[in-house]
Amino acid sequence: MQNQETDNLSGVALFVQLAQAGSFVAAARQAGISPSAVSKSLARLEQRLGARLFQRSTRQLSLTAEGQLFLTRSERILAEMQAAQEELAGARAPQGRLRLGLPELGGVFLPALADFAAQHPAIALELDFSDALADVVGDGFDAVIRIGAPRDSRLAARKLGQFRSCLVASPAYLARHGTPQHPLELQQHACLHYRFRHSGKVEQWRLRQDDGEAAPDLPQSMICNNVEARLHFARQGLGIAWLPDFHVRPALDDGSLIEVLMDYAISGHPAHGCWLLWPSGPHLAPKVRALVDFLAEAQLLSSIAHK
Repeated sequence: MQNQETDNLSGVALFVQLAQAGSFVAAARQAGISPSAVSKSLARLEQRLGARLFQRSTRQLSLTAEGQLFLTRSERILAEMQAAQEELAGARAPQGRLRLGLPELGGVFLPALADFAAQHPAIALELDFSDALADVVGDGFDAVIRIGAPRDSRLAARKLGQFRSCLVASPAYLARHGTPQHPLELQQHACLHYRFRHSGKVEQWRLRQDDGEAAPDLPQSMICNNVEARLHFARQGLGIAWLPDFHVRPALDDGSLIEVLMDYAISGHPAHGCWLLWPSGPHLAPKVRALVDFLAEAQLLSSIAHK
């Protein structure tokens, strides 16, 4: 009976590996077995469940509706078992590979993560930088850091800090075109915008408006999906950019950029919150708990925003 239960669990784990790998060959390579062994394990699992988990063709392997449902539950169960094993093993020193997703502006966290790695040498960090809406469980992340309020109820969350965005331009640009004193004056300026990769929308400049006043129709002098490009263009005197304060702090300190319309920039918006997210559940792996506690204490964005 015990051997059968072990085989069943092994089949479930192999099914999850196959779903994540996307092919029998890739899953077999990861598991260290032959593709035919993976295929036979899947056939036995489907027979036990009485359901077809994959649609197969010569070129494509895709989950059925039943397979997607079973995958979601299986990933959660396997994650819980892994966490429980780590807890029961009494691993006082957190260890293992920790896959962490960060936003493209995640460079601000690198000094803290370097300190974390030095403090926990048994944890091997794997860092993935992207602004895409990650499926934390499905994409195999232990945790992700994301900007903006959490939207996935399956995830536990800890707020790491709050930042503000600001309007900046170079002294040379302001000398040529003048310094705007009111948001409506931005309509006569070159404005450098950001387009979100996952939604395709252009980021809104959150500026306070007087009663009954319409929001300014901002020129789109340049649009890109990269923060470094806007920072570079602004420093080169090509326009005014709306950027996170922690990203432009060095440029403000050395005088290559100047903040404008400071009194009109709205701070404290939920979109400017930074959160650490991880799969919720009663058993939190020691390595993830160590990261949560470490980053919560660091208060990175608060210290940078009010430097």
